[in-house]
Amino acid sequence: MPTRDTNWPTGTPCWVDLGAPDVDAARSFYATVLGWTYTGGEPEYGGYLTCQVNGRDAAGMGPQQNPDDPPRWTTYFAADDADAVAERITSAGGTLLVPPMDVGPMGRMAIALDPLGNPFGLWQGGVNTGVQVFNEPGALVWNEAAVDDPDAARSFYGAVFGFTFTEVPGAGGYTTFAVGDRPLGGLGGWSEGAPRGWSTCFSVASTDAAVDAVVSGGGAVTMPATDTDFGRFAVVTDPWGAAFSVMQEPPQA
Repeated sequence: MPTRDTNWPTGTPCWVDLGAPDVDAARSFYATVLGWTYTGGEPEYGGYLTCQVNGRDAAGMGPQQNPDDPPRWTTYFAADDADAVAERITSAGGTLLVPPMDVGPMGRMAIALDPLGNPFGLWQGGVNTGVQVFNEPGALVWNEAAVDDPDAARSFYGAVFGFTFTEVPGAGGYTTFAVGDRPLGGLGGWSEGAPRGWSTCFSVASTDAAVDAVVSGGGAVTMPATDTDFGRFAVVTDPWGAAFSVMQEPPQA
């Protein structure tokens, strides 16, 4: 089981969380789809839950803060100095929705919009260092952005995090982004019917079983399960409209 117990390098998608209109119902839905158990929920942290896989932190979930903002999964990028990264965000044309703030001993966070209006977060780890399990069923496996102007987005995120971009052959201009030689996620153009902005992909043992669980739980399928070079992939929404993806690794040769 791939695990990590220390802070992630700056620019790494290191955490995801969901603002849910009905946290109790969302707990049940995601427990069925992704096998999660939960800790937390204390009033001093606004009822925020930590979603776990085999006792390790995999994601977060809390009450929806703004009823006018659609439920969504938010991608957080690691920052060794959230204040310095926040300054680069505004210098590159982004907007801070929540300036850097301490979350008790857990860490320091900020929420921002890129110049195209896509939200994302920063996380400077404290007690919470980010995801402790990854590339494992129920855990984070990939983050990517579908945007209206990929060139502008690459310029912005390159300035903020120092990303370099590599085009994936035959993928319509889709690029991976990296710090050094470590691919961290993807960025490409938005197309009708796809989630706009940053999206989260979770690893699953069976994509078809996960899709069935989504539908049985009141969610919907945006892109049916499809075999790709990277595994069997589907895009779905939960019952409240928050989009996410599921990916089953291909069989080992």
